[in-house]
Amino acid sequence: MDFDSRQLRQVLGAFPTGVTVVTTIDDAGKPYGVTANSFSSVSLDPPLILWSQSMKSTSHHAFRDAERFVVNIMADDQVHVANQFAKSGDDKFSGIAVRPGLGGVPIIDGSAAYLECVKVAAYPGGDHTVFIGQVEHIDRAPRDSLAFGDGRYKVTFAHDLGGRVAGVEGASTLPALEAVRLASAALPQICEEIGQRTLGLAVWGSHGPTIVRWEASQHPVSPHLQTGVVVSLTQSATGRAFAAFMDADSIAAAVARELESRAVSGDPDNGRLACSIAESREHGIARAVGAAPSQRHQVIVNAFSAPVFDASGQMVLALSTTCRADLLAPEWDGPVPAALLQAARKLSARLGHSPVRRGTCLPTN
Repeated sequence: MDFDSRQLRQVLGAFPTGVTVVTTIDDAGKPYGVTANSFSSVSLDPPLILWSQSMKSTSHHAFRDAERFVVNIMADDQVHVANQFAKSGDDKFSGIAVRPGLGGVPIIDGSAAYLECVKVAAYPGGDHTVFIGQVEHIDRAPRDSLAFGDGRYKVTFAHDLGGRVAGVEGASTLPALEAVRLASAALPQICEEIGQRTLGLAVWGSHGPTIVRWEASQHPVSPHLQTGVVVSLTQSATGRAFAAFMDADSIAAAVARELESRAVSGDPDNGRLACSIAESREHGIARAVGAAPSQRHQVIVNAFSAPVFDASGQMVLALSTTCRADLLAPEWDGPVPAALLQAARKLSARLGHSPVRRGTCLPTN
């Protein structure tokens, strides 16, 4: 073989799976449970499923000798349950709500679904045992399932229309809320692609550019991240993205109001927004370079924001990263803005957008 177990694990991680907790009881009635993503269907007639367990698992003897087991398919808010059953120890059921199923085997409350099974076969498979179960009872709750891939948990989302979400003759049929949901599901992966930097998702709200989701990353820019925050249209990277790429008629009045307010407060724009818009359109991405500590984050930050377009060419989202200035260079052609822009373009393509050079200008005073 020209690969090791670590490399094999990485390749297998490219195939996302659901997450299950398989439970059973021994002859004395002691419950056992283990987190597994090796679950798969085998047959519909008869109804057969399989899952596999490491022979080194401390609960392997219980599943080997048991007559029954339950496959509990985790819901997307049950990460703590999956984590608890993934660890060794005798207190795995501590704090976990369960109820007895067929044969007394525990069913975990709140799961997205469960399958109660009779074990019909067990086969050796290398360092694992493959268990085959015949399904006797099932239940499905109206909850989204938890997923796992590339070594971390993920969320699942509907992708009913294939690689592009587009309507008749290219017109978008995706409501704004669906666009947010699609983008939200992609945030963890995008965060990884830009080097685990704080990532935000913004929409145009009733009061202007509004942050609706944060992916804080392993090293958040500060502890002061809040959703529902309306950011400056003329001075933040997110706001400048909307100013540069959103339909001019939709936001011209908001731009004028903010510029007027700044002038009254003694901070006239002096043409800086027009320059920022021109630069943003040239590079396809907006930025804000910090000169003093941010009032919100209490540190000097740099930020970039990339527009996301729908099938009709309208900007529907802004994908933004904010980071301490010493950890995010301000250059337009740096690796972080390049990765952010690429991620925004992928999202736009998923929404049915075909790139078109936009040449609309906004009034700046």
